[in-house]
Amino acid sequence: MNKRYVSLDVLRGLTITLMCIVNNPGTWGKIFPPLRHAGWEGCTPTDLVFPFFVFCAGCAMAFSLRRYEDAGAKAYLHVLKRGALIFLAGVLLALYPFFPVSPHDETASFWQNFGWWLGHKRVFGVLQRIGMAYAIAGCLVLWLRKPGRVLTAVGVLCAAYTAVLLLFGTDPGPFTLEGNVSVRIDRWLVGSDHCYHGYSGTDFDPEGPLGAVTTACTCLLGWLAGWLVRRDGVTEATVNRLFAGGMASLALAMVLSIWIPISKPLWSASYVFYAGGWALLCLALLSWLVDLRGHEKAFVPMRAMGTNPLVAFLASGIIAKSYVFFGFSPSKYFGTNEYTSLLYALLFAGVIFCIQWVLYKKKIVIRL
Repeated sequence: MNKRYVSLDVLRGLTITLMCIVNNPGTWGKIFPPLRHAGWEGCTPTDLVFPFFVFCAGCAMAFSLRRYEDAGAKAYLHVLKRGALIFLAGVLLALYPFFPVSPHDETASFWQNFGWWLGHKRVFGVLQRIGMAYAIAGCLVLWLRKPGRVLTAVGVLCAAYTAVLLLFGTDPGPFTLEGNVSVRIDRWLVGSDHCYHGYSGTDFDPEGPLGAVTTACTCLLGWLAGWLVRRDGVTEATVNRLFAGGMASLALAMVLSIWIPISKPLWSASYVFYAGGWALLCLALLSWLVDLRGHEKAFVPMRAMGTNPLVAFLASGIIAKSYVFFGFSPSKYFGTNEYTSLLYALLFAGVIFCIQWVLYKKKIVIRL
């Protein structure tokens, strides 16, 4: 397939738009109810944003790695380098604005406060997880090459990950917040001070390294979809196969959920196939609407939004973190209720869209 896969750009644009809305409410205390995450178990539409982003990255990988298929060691180096750069971008975003904006100890010196701040910064994050998953999935694709082998690898990795959770989990259970082994791995790797503490103060990091294994599986499901489109083009048969794959993935997720809970924080095996199933169905629907039925013009805004995904992610983080320099607090003006909180989220997404639109019109694409 030589023609650009427009539906993928549109799906990525829709995902980024929802990401901006979900990640930037007027206040976290009054989130618009449909935009809330599920608890430890379960899945809301909000919980599909991250895996859709990863799925799109895997789908794009089917096209971007085509020129490296016979490059040998150079191909692996390319994948590892890109994964490392994405990881580094995530670390730099976490460190921005690169100094403590409010001192931990008013009586201490700047450098003492800087040392404390640096010693308590979280190491992992969304981009870091994407970088790790991209590196794992990319190397597997270059090694295995054939879709049957890649699909087998997805099953093996999900089974191995689940086995690790079961073998090394503790009370009250291997799939619980307190009992999953990832908590101990995160603490051992980076120390408690560098872990995420948003889950009841535990050291569990939802973007830690162990879960990168199954996040890579989500990326590989995207690659399988991209491989199919690259081979056959966007035809009725291709759309039907994507739809069938999505339904099969959802059915498998429901069966697995009997024993393995659907959990985004753990990125459990059932969650891989649940999120992957919905991603395949959405891609099939967009392929039918945009590529087959020719409704591309109606989706141009979303295509523009999805053309520079890394710019959108970094810009949203930098803008939100820069408010402190101007003394602006969204919650002061938009924190009255869930609807004003939603209004701010929509306005914020609009700002990111303006940035993306300018880059799209000028045909500027920024990649790592």
